[in-house]
Amino acid sequence: MVDWNLAVATATRLVRPGPEITREGAREVVAELRRHARDAEAHVRAFTGLSSPGAGTPVLIVDRPGWVKANVAGFRTVIQPLVSKLQARREGVPGAAVLGAVGEKVTGVEVGALLAFLSSKVLGQYETFAPAEAPDSPAALFDGPGQRPAAATAGRLLLVAPNIVHVERELDVDPHDFRLWVCLHEETHRTQFAAVPWLRDHVESEIQAFLAETDVDPATLLERFAEAARGLAGGLPIPGLGGDHGDHAQHGAPGGPTGILDVVQTPAQREILARLTAVMSLLEGHADFVMDGVGPEVVPSVAEIREKFQQRRAKGAGRLDLLLRRLLGLDAKLRQYQDGAAFVREVVERVGMEGFNRVWTSPNTLPTRDEIHDPAAWVSRVHK
Repeated sequence: MVDWNLAVATATRLVRPGPEITREGAREVVAELRRHARDAEAHVRAFTGLSSPGAGTPVLIVDRPGWVKANVAGFRTVIQPLVSKLQARREGVPGAAVLGAVGEKVTGVEVGALLAFLSSKVLGQYETFAPAEAPDSPAALFDGPGQRPAAATAGRLLLVAPNIVHVERELDVDPHDFRLWVCLHEETHRTQFAAVPWLRDHVESEIQAFLAETDVDPATLLERFAEAARGLAGGLPIPGLGGDHGDHAQHGAPGGPTGILDVVQTPAQREILARLTAVMSLLEGHADFVMDGVGPEVVPSVAEIREKFQQRRAKGAGRLDLLLRRLLGLDAKLRQYQDGAAFVREVVERVGMEGFNRVWTSPNTLPTRDEIHDPAAWVSRVHK
């Protein structure tokens, strides 16, 4: 399905260089991020009331190529059932092996280009589906060569040091506060999965159900590509397809395509994706709420950081960058932060943090996609 080695090689060639920094400066950044990642655990636990043993969770401080390698390892783990499905369909089909090999190369280049683009955008990440056998440390530039993290079966934290340094310089904010602020967000994700034992299995089962429903018939996929292209053209002009520039399209009209993922969706997948979207909105919004709510005594310049960070998000980028963001569904990702944070704020205002924490009781107490936009409905259902 994908030549992963070619994907890594392609991404490594295309990845943008990070900010200029001395080796000593890089060591100082790594050391501080490690301290903040450790200290953030107590801050998040005290604020959220969630108990989450942190022992055994690796923290990797990576550069951009290192982030690519780590995510390729995770992707391979998650999509293996779909790969097996494709391989089974290919058996006994004349010429399938040759076509498959060519397709794997093409997809490898495409995935590599995608990862190169994303590698400069991510500040940190809790890697929920890290492989059981962790690869050699990908943090060659920022974390020193020759290190090997412990096996990661319950997730691991990735902090992308060059991106953090780049953004803190661009925003002109206190670097120590900004680094802790980022660590608080990622530590909240680690806490969510560590404190809620069923959450990882639930998310994984939804993803596997989505993959199991994937229709790999070429004619069907071609038809959906055409539909997605027409829908995406309504938001941003695609050469040869035209399309208007209405505000509804720029912000993702309900029911219309919002990214490449729409290309392969069946009706069953849309239902699964609706549930996954609600879960991800909850997790991202909760992390945003916590990183701002821990308080100025921990991050003194938190208000300034949030204001400048929001301005940076709103400012947007060039035309090509906007097109890529829409194709990849990154605008939808931003809405997950906003919608989820609004949900958490209103629920906490209504029933307090302890009342909000009922959300972690079982999959049945997770908010639906409609409830993310109507917190009062969730409160009425769960607190009846």
